[in-house]
Amino acid sequence: MRHASIPSKLFVENRARLAQLLQPKSLAVINANDILPTNADGSLRMQPNSDLFYLTGIEQEESILLLAPGAFNEKLREILFLREPSEHLKVWEGHKLTKEQAQKISGIQQVKWLSEFHGVLRLLMCEMEHVYLNRNEHSRASAETETRDDRFVRDCQTRYPLHHYQRLAPLLHQLRVVKSAAEQELIKEACAITRAGFRRVLRIVKPGINEAEIEAEFAREFIRRRGAFAYTPIIASGANSCILHYNQNDQPCRKGGVLLLDVAASYANYNADLTRTIPVSGRFTRRQRRVYNAVLRVVRAQTKAAVPGKLHRDWQKEAEALMTGELLALGVLKPRDVKQQDPDKPACRKYFNHGLGHSLGLDVHDVAPAVQTFAPGWVLTVEPGIYLPDEGFGIRLENDILVTSGATIDLMADIPIEADEIEELMSR
Repeated sequence: MRHASIPSKLFVENRARLAQLLQPKSLAVINANDILPTNADGSLRMQPNSDLFYLTGIEQEESILLLAPGAFNEKLREILFLREPSEHLKVWEGHKLTKEQAQKISGIQQVKWLSEFHGVLRLLMCEMEHVYLNRNEHSRASAETETRDDRFVRDCQTRYPLHHYQRLAPLLHQLRVVKSAAEQELIKEACAITRAGFRRVLRIVKPGINEAEIEAEFAREFIRRRGAFAYTPIIASGANSCILHYNQNDQPCRKGGVLLLDVAASYANYNADLTRTIPVSGRFTRRQRRVYNAVLRVVRAQTKAAVPGKLHRDWQKEAEALMTGELLALGVLKPRDVKQQDPDKPACRKYFNHGLGHSLGLDVHDVAPAVQTFAPGWVLTVEPGIYLPDEGFGIRLENDILVTSGATIDLMADIPIEADEIEELMSR
C-alpha cells in the first residue's frame, strides 16, 4: 500500500449503503481480481478490484468478501477471507495481511483464512434465498478474459442451483457513481499530484525533446508523491495529437508543433484524468491559438452545464451544438455541411469524434448508469477536442469536475489551462 492509510469509516459506510439495497435473506459475494500472467513465469502487478476496494479497502490478491446482512448469526453478516500468511510467502512475495491489519483497514471484525471459505459459504447458502454475484458490467468492457468473478459465478450456480441469483453490479454502480466527501478528497489528492507533474513538464518541454523523456518526468513526480499513472499516458506531439489513444510515446517534439498530454495520476486507487495541449516552442501559432480557445470555450460552457437532473446524452448533444458553432467560425465546417447533416451523425463529429466526458472515480471510465441523471456527488471529466489531421495538429483539453446542488466545482481549477498562462509558464 503506497498511499497513506484511509479511515475504515469510508468502507464501513459503503457496506452499510449496499446492505440497504439487498433483498431480505440475501448473500452477496465479491472477489479480488486475478493476477494476470505475461509470458514464461511472469505476471503483471495486480490491479485491485474496484468493487472489493470500495467495500473493504483491501488490495490483496485472492481476497473474498461475504455480506449477509440478515444472517441469524451476527458474526456471519460480513466476513473477509484472506490468504493465510506463511514463511514461504514472506520470503517469495513479501508481507501478507494479518487478520488484525485487515480488521483495521476494512472495519470488518470477522476475518478468516481462505481455507474456511467454502464451509462458511455453505452454512450461509442453507439460510439464504437470494444470492448477489458480481461481474464487470461496464457498457464498454471487454469480456474476452475470464475473471475470478466469472469462475465463481459458474461454480456457485453449479453447487447451489436452486437459489435465486441476482446481479450485484447494478447496485454497486448506483452507489459508486455518487462520491462521498472522503472519496472526493482522495480524487482531489490525485488531481494535486497530476498538477505537480504537469507543472514540472511545462519547465522542460522544448523542440527536440522526446515524448519518452516527458513521460519519465511525469513518472518521477507521480511516484515520489505516492501516486501512480491512472492510465497509460498519452504524450502526443505534432500529428500524433490527432490519434485519440496514441501511446507510442517515442517521437521527438518538433518546433512549431503542439504537444497533447493526456496524463493523470491515481492515488489510493482513485483517479484523476487530465488533458492539456501545449506549444512545443513555447508559443502557439495564431491558428493553433484560435482552435485552442474554441475548445476551451466548450470546456467552460459544459462545465457550467453539468447540473443535477441532466442526462449524459443531452449534455453531449449540447456540446456538439456548441462545437458546431466553433467549427463554423474556424472555417472547418461550412454552412452546407451543417444543413445537410444527419441529426444522428452531426457534421462536427468529423473533427470532434469522441464523448464529451465520463464518470470518474475508482475506475478512470467509472461506472455510471446511463439512465440516471447527474446528481450531487458525481465526478465527471469534461474533455472536448478538435482534431485537424490535414493541418497536422489536434487540440484536446480536459478537466475533472464535481456536480453539486449549486455551482459545479472544477477540481482542476488550479491547473493552468488558459493559453496565456501556459505560454507564460513555459517562458520561464
